[in-house]
Amino acid sequence: MGQKTAIDSNPKKSSQVTNRASDTDRYVGVRIRERRVMLGLSQQQMANLIGVTYQQAHKYERGINRISAGRLFEIAQVLRVPVGYFFEGLGDTENGQLPARQRMCLEVARNFTLIDNERHQEALSQMARALAVKA
Repeated sequence: MGQKTAIDSNPKKSSQVTNRASDTDRYVGVRIRERRVMLGLSQQQMANLIGVTYQQAHKYERGINRISAGRLFEIAQVLRVPVGYFFEGLGDTENGQLPARQRMCLEVARNFTLIDNERHQEALSQMARALAVKA
């Protein structure tokens, strides 16, 4: 009981550590961005839905600012996923980077949402289905 933890011995240092974003914060930010893009939402739209500025939403996605538990719950509701979604695969990546396949899927989803013509979207969707069946 006489031992002091590192947190107790230097409060200034511990507050610096707790205020700084970590690899986990960056990973959660990547997962938020990935899901937002999959749903076809802009950062501004998501920011409006969770009640923050565009800049704050951007900082969350970049892992610059930490996200409180309550805010993460709101984000999960807006993105229609359980809170645990943001932590799935956390230990599986190197340096907070998405695996190449996941990055490619994110890029495909982002580009798909930029296609304005519904007929083109449907054609692309059918092509992906046909290629998946042949694989």
